[in-house]
Amino acid sequence: MAGRLLVVGTPIGNLGDLSPRAVEALRTADLVVAEDTRVAARLLASAGLKRPTSAFHDHNAQDRLAGLVARLDAGETLALTSDAGMPTISDPGARLVAAAREAGALVQVIPGPSAVTAALAIAGVEAPGFVFGGFLPTRPLSARLARLDGLLTAAAAARLPLVLFEAPTRVRSLLVAVADRVPEAAVAVGRELTKMHEEVVVGTASEVAASPPLARGEFTLVISGLPVVEPTGVDTEAILGAARAIGLPDRAVVELLRAAGLGRREAYRAVQQSATEP
Repeated sequence: MAGRLLVVGTPIGNLGDLSPRAVEALRTADLVVAEDTRVAARLLASAGLKRPTSAFHDHNAQDRLAGLVARLDAGETLALTSDAGMPTISDPGARLVAAAREAGALVQVIPGPSAVTAALAIAGVEAPGFVFGGFLPTRPLSARLARLDGLLTAAAAARLPLVLFEAPTRVRSLLVAVADRVPEAAVAVGRELTKMHEEVVVGTASEVAASPPLARGEFTLVISGLPVVEPTGVDTEAILGAARAIGLPDRAVVELLRAAGLGRREAYRAVQQSATEP
């Protein structure tokens, strides 16, 4: 009998946010697959549990994948966790989910906290959705800025806020880059959300960058009020170029083009034509 992979949402800071269902999933797992086993050990201890753990991260995912799938084939239950929030969101867990499903294992999700939705909620931005960019590339600088430009363009075209993650050592430089590009946009920066020193700073990008509280911790940025250029026609090539730069799937590109004012058929035609171009 094929095993089960339980995708377990974990607290983004406050360990009290671990749900009873998540505790039960961890308790029944034969193995807890964690981004960082030290973080998993603290989580398990807070729930009064002792379970074997195995590290699964960017540097060892390829080597560990076959062994984990073999355990699923043997009928075991694996619990996939993240350091914070939902697994597969800006972490390598998606590879294990895809491999488990391909192997015929039962994949179930135990929802939990998310820094993305927590930041959006506390930012107070009214919008029907959002564009999520995760972490920008750390290097080279040209790739980092190109991705930022593409995400800002995509979010502006869709008239949606942009959500980004950033490390404390790079958050100020990111805010400066945003201020250079969209000085009038509103930015809400959440630091250490749900933790003892939770803080949210709101203002323009330049105002937030100049605020002294941004010192350490994990950061989630919500960038809203992005200016939308209203041309006489839709700049299809600019949208397609930005979408290609950030690797958006075709369906998302179609929706961006439609949000910019293109008809459904025209949007599909533009995306299909773009896919055939070198």
